[in-house]
Amino acid sequence: MRRRHDVSRHRPHYLTGTDMDFMQDRRSFIRTMTASAGAAAAFTPAIARALEIPAHRRTGTVQDVAHVVILTQENRAFDHYFGTMRGVRGYGDRFAIPAPPLPQAPDRTVFVQPNEFAHADPALIAPFRLDTTADFRLYRPTGTPHGFVEGQAGWDNGRMGAWPHAKRNHAMAHFTREDLPFQYALAEAFTLCDAYHCAMHLCTNPNRLYIWTGTHDAQAKAGGPAIDNGYDTLGADPLKHGGYHWTTYPERLMAAGIGFQIYQDMADNFSDNPLVGFQRYRAAQSAKDGAEAELAGRTITTRSLDQLRQDVTGGTLPQVSWIVAPAALSEHPGASTPLQGADYTARVLDALTANPDVWAKTVLLINFDENDGLFDHVPPPAPPARADGHTLGGTTIPADDEYHVHSQDEADAAYLGRPYGLGMRVPMYVVSPWSKGGHVASEVFDHTSVIRFLEARFGVHEPNISAWRRAVCGDLLSCFDFSAPDTATFMAALPATAPLSARAAKLEEVPPPLPAALTAPVQEKGLRRRRPTPYALDAQLRADGLAFANRSRERAAVFHVYDVLHPEAGPARYTVGAGAELVHPIAETGTKIDLFIIGPDGFHRRLTGTQPAFSASLQTAKLARPMLRVANLAATPRAITLTDMSYGAAPQVIQLKAGETRALPLDLGKSHGWYDLQLAAEGQIWRMAGHAENGSASFTDPALGGPAPLRMETPA
Repeated sequence: MRRRHDVSRHRPHYLTGTDMDFMQDRRSFIRTMTASAGAAAAFTPAIARALEIPAHRRTGTVQDVAHVVILTQENRAFDHYFGTMRGVRGYGDRFAIPAPPLPQAPDRTVFVQPNEFAHADPALIAPFRLDTTADFRLYRPTGTPHGFVEGQAGWDNGRMGAWPHAKRNHAMAHFTREDLPFQYALAEAFTLCDAYHCAMHLCTNPNRLYIWTGTHDAQAKAGGPAIDNGYDTLGADPLKHGGYHWTTYPERLMAAGIGFQIYQDMADNFSDNPLVGFQRYRAAQSAKDGAEAELAGRTITTRSLDQLRQDVTGGTLPQVSWIVAPAALSEHPGASTPLQGADYTARVLDALTANPDVWAKTVLLINFDENDGLFDHVPPPAPPARADGHTLGGTTIPADDEYHVHSQDEADAAYLGRPYGLGMRVPMYVVSPWSKGGHVASEVFDHTSVIRFLEARFGVHEPNISAWRRAVCGDLLSCFDFSAPDTATFMAALPATAPLSARAAKLEEVPPPLPAALTAPVQEKGLRRRRPTPYALDAQLRADGLAFANRSRERAAVFHVYDVLHPEAGPARYTVGAGAELVHPIAETGTKIDLFIIGPDGFHRRLTGTQPAFSASLQTAKLARPMLRVANLAATPRAITLTDMSYGAAPQVIQLKAGETRALPLDLGKSHGWYDLQLAAEGQIWRMAGHAENGSASFTDPALGGPAPLRMETPA
């Protein structure tokens, strides 16, 4: 029986500092801590047991995985949970995008938002903490709007400048480590994805359709598009067509002979099983025998967590399992709380680790279906905006099936032509014997990545996934190291989850108080281990404009180009496929320029000035050291000042002859491959930041963390 422990006495600690801080032996750490008085009761047993069980390593590949379990919780944004956590792209992101100017904040970043009520105080709102240590009731704040209209309005084609107007003021609220001890410990024991996006700017059912089927039928070929929760129960038929009729992934698994099961309580699964909206499943519920009865038994009948435990202990856990929580344990704002979700997740881990031989071959993926209306500061990758017959940006990957072209009512008709997604970032924990060690994974993923991982392991292809999503979103394999021996890790001391869950269950919704004044949220500083990403990205000036180059061999990338001088126009987005280039046109010589560019995994460029005086690019492929190539574009000699903006290297002046290009090797060892350089000459400033990938695991950006930037930095 777990004992209650005072939260303040047992807050989880974390390690920062040199690389050696991360290298403590896992077993000796746990052995030392459990030997101390009362430590065993302070652990969350599920996490401790999951850490202790070694991986089953036979081939050193994904084929060693025998079981994949997917637990999808409800409606939390990444920043809302983890914006203050060290090592992730959170509130200390110094490359936060510009937002359209407000009278009170003409040079604001996206972290500064207007009050939803005109002439109200405070006029401006930044992300603010739900301080549950001062008021426990704040674990259950009131919910926020998150339908199609509100989602599109909040995202606003990438401008994201009036979030509270669409989502309410309290959508800017967030938690911290002190509020979420279990969630932080789980993330720091295993792998946390900080670039995992929900599929769409939409509510539960459409997003969950991507997890179970890879699509929501945007082109209306089989009863879609699904843009609301109308088909989330067996009897509902709002569009009078009897239900959706495209093929789902469970059907493909069944045809391929791959075992699967949904664990849920059909009397209380919060209407979170989207398969009940399909014609075949509706017909199968009355089948007495045969394939249809088997399909219904695996997908739309009750099978509890106790039965999950029995399947684990008995060695009969299917190859693929989905878990659907009851409403009170789903983490959905209003209906549930993070504490209740923590206890449910602990119970799932308890069940899965009850048989060490099974857990040694199991991957548990814990994601969230959508962000509710909760704020996240990172603009999601999306196809180019289309308006008035024009495309703002470009793509080398076909994306016509990613747009809203079939409306169902007047409200959604206002957003015809908009991309559906990707949606905002949501948390994704990758929990397994192959993902231990507190890593951060920063490759771009979305809900189709879950199916892609199943494809990689079991070989069952899902043709519903669009070409654009296959190119842009990964398959989760980069979250794991299947070949390495068990890595060192650490265990955080925690209160037991059950008593806190029971206490939270008694709470009623409460409107959270707003801060009295605009105050920047603060992110923890410190390194985290980091999984490699597939990106090899660059941008350079050419005669025809600003060229975006993707030298990756496997993954497309989306570049967002914000015109700081005209932020109301929204960003131009360029989807550049592996090995491809696209060019953003530059204004004529003599016109003032200020372009702010972001891409995946911290990629950033900023170009200011009145005319192109020089160009700079970065080369990393097959080189012992990254090479900075600086080119003088003028017909006269030029002196270019090179400044390290974040990592302490001494400034230098590069003297170039007319038309000369010079390559300079970069030593990025002390910054773990991260660079942040500014080059300046004759009124032009070119800032370039990101990570030079070499295919190996490394560490997160040492410059991450600190207060959120509320104002746009003025290049100088």
